Amino acid sequence: MSTAPFRVALSGDFKKPDGSPTFPDFDLGPLLSAPGVETVFLGPANPVTAEQLADFDALILLMPRFAAESIHPNGRLGLVARFGVGYDNVDTEACSKAGIALAITPDGVRRPVAVSIITFMLALTGKLMIKDRLTREGPAGFARRVDHMGVGLVGRTLGSIGIGNIGAELFRLAKPYDMKFIAHDPFADAKVAAELGIELVDLDSLFRRSDVLAVNCPLTPETRHLVNEARLGLMKPTAYFINTARGSIVDQQALTRVLQARRIAGAGLDVLEQEPPAADDPILTLDNVILAPHALCWTDQCFAGNGAADIRAVLSVMKGEEPRGVVNRSVLSSPVWKSRLERNRQRFGH
Repeated sequence: MSTAPFRVALSGDFKKPDGSPTFPDFDLGPLLSAPGVETVFLGPANPVTAEQLADFDALILLMPRFAAESIHPNGRLGLVARFGVGYDNVDTEACSKAGIALAITPDGVRRPVAVSIITFMLALTGKLMIKDRLTREGPAGFARRVDHMGVGLVGRTLGSIGIGNIGAELFRLAKPYDMKFIAHDPFADAKVAAELGIELVDLDSLFRRSDVLAVNCPLTPETRHLVNEARLGLMKPTAYFINTARGSIVDQQALTRVLQARRIAGAGLDVLEQEPPAADDPILTLDNVILAPHALCWTDQCFAGNGAADIRAVLSVMKGEEPRGVVNRSVLSSPVWKSRLERNRQRFGH
């Protein structure tokens, strides 16, 4: 049995320029203390280069891209463990061709992102930002508070584009608000929808009927600009739109025009098409949108959960086991992958 270590790379952005951890709540202890594991932080590169990864068995990836040219021809790398659930920075097809599993961390983000959506919903319908500004104006602001009545949620309709991992959790958390639930998801589990009291509807009906509409689908070629001007035009003028998924699912220019014209009541956006946005992006000037820097779900628990899930995936592959959260599941039946797992079982005695 080989005594060579199982080498794990972490993308360079897990460390600050001064060498301190970017996210202290990401506990590397279980990885650093695992017998036979060697952990290395990569230098900055975007995309990650094949030369950097030549001698590694697994990569834990934060923000840099992992492209086809990131794959070294020696075939050693077997896992890319993405820190989070979005994987549009990873060339999934290239990973599959090379027999590399791409794993994400649905358990780590399920509750934090769903809570983020609830946060936006309550802040928008309660006119929180407006009331904050009024308070800071003193007596003049207090005198105008009657002009900014909030919106009650009982009997209102909460809609979601997608009822997967996060979408389903959103409806679980929203149950005490006594809202009506509707969703559109071509891949929906009808049993889950029924258990949660969600009515499955077509996409146009979702936009027409929702009082609060949230995006809970991944960014794919099919979902890019799924939310466009025509669909936004179907929404009620009293409705609110929330996106915590990926900016490019929405045609942001169209959304900006809709908000400028006040054709909907407002929006809560944790994601934008360009991040960070240009200083002169008109969406930054609007008073009917609440913005966050793709970080509303960033909590100690979220990052601890993501990190723990990635470490579990890495250690599973090291032991010759199938990791949880694999996106490109077809790779798990490939001869390259099966051979790699068998070698790992032999190398580490499992």
